Amino acid sequence: MEFDIPAMSCGHCVKAITEALAQLDPGAKVSVDLPAKKVTLDTNQDRATVAAALTEAGYPTH
Repeated sequence: MEFDIPAMSCGHCVKAITEALAQLDPGAKVSVDLPAKKVTLDTNQDRATVAAALTEAGYPTH
């Protein structure tokens, strides 16, 4: 699944997002495209759960 993360702007953001997703699903495969402000995630979690985790980390999705 893919998420647009407008607030993602630097390496710190990437690290925070990656860590939040790893806490949610340690086995998830995360790919981040910082210039495009997109995160692609291969996980068994549902979209709403992932979006909630990203929002809680300070990076709401659109």
